[in-house]
Amino acid sequence: MGRPRALVAVVAGALLLAGCGAGPGQVGSAVIVGDRSVSLDQVQSMIDQAVRDQPYAQKLAREHKIDLLGREIIRQSVLHELTLRAAKQEGIVADQAKIAGLAAKESAAPVTDTGQGDQVAVTEIVSKLRDKNETAGDVVLEQQLAEKYLPKLSVGADYVGISAAAANDKDARARAFDLAKQFADDPGKIQGAIQQASQAAQAAQQAQQSGGPGPAPGDVSDAGLTELFGASQYLALAQTALFGSAANSVVVFQARMPTKPDWYVFVVRTRGTDKAVPADQEAQKPTDEQLTAIGTRLLQPYVGPSGLRVNPRYGVWDVVSMNLATNQDATQGTVLPLRGAAPAQQ
Repeated sequence: MGRPRALVAVVAGALLLAGCGAGPGQVGSAVIVGDRSVSLDQVQSMIDQAVRDQPYAQKLAREHKIDLLGREIIRQSVLHELTLRAAKQEGIVADQAKIAGLAAKESAAPVTDTGQGDQVAVTEIVSKLRDKNETAGDVVLEQQLAEKYLPKLSVGADYVGISAAAANDKDARARAFDLAKQFADDPGKIQGAIQQASQAAQAAQQAQQSGGPGPAPGDVSDAGLTELFGASQYLALAQTALFGSAANSVVVFQARMPTKPDWYVFVVRTRGTDKAVPADQEAQKPTDEQLTAIGTRLLQPYVGPSGLRVNPRYGVWDVVSMNLATNQDATQGTVLPLRGAAPAQQ
């Protein structure tokens, strides 16, 4: 028996729900992207297949974590559709040789516990349910999208860092979200607030250099006005919502540094994609994994126009993580428009 083609039929075949030319409806759908939908039954069928074929999926079922599989099926379905939309818009044709090479590397062996956590295993399990050429095609298109924009992608932004005691510091998260809302609601106060924050951050850093304590959790740890970030110089930052969000927006997310898990609030002033970026440091050579992650981030502007709708049983779409979150309180950040600012073209 060949590998199930459930996701291929779901996404590529675009099974439309009942409705006279009106497109898919939410009833009976797990997710809708444009005029394409994944039904609840189709998601359940894929989950059943995973549990039959994959010992790790059986482990998840025993631990009552089967919802992880459902959310991952939705995530990969959404990203596949957004990838196709972006490739069509950008006139990108997937390199078939690269697709064949990636597909040939896929192992037919069951997913094992590598100690990297459930999410890594779940991602691999769902990928194995899909046609291997389709899965490889998504990766190749995302990498080609990143290669097209990386040399000329830049963002100009004001920013404030909020010190966090740990990765799960809820108070620091709440402070960052509150500050972002203040900035979005009253843009006229941003410059003064960031100048004040910058002074506080510099004072804390000077005290720390003199042997004193660093910023306390919830205090400002960093701040700056109108910094220009080039994607090719800041590959890790290019994978974040800062580079996927339009100008005139406020972006919140947590730093990916275990030793400094601060929350950051960025006010995006400019987003450029058509000219070389003046470099304050040498451009870095991205790995294939970094190209894929940056390509995924470049799908962010397509989320809104796609009319994405997720069935609440699977949670909400988190544009900051480009993934599903169980609810709004579990998102990895937020993106807010500046009040009174004209919508910016992506």
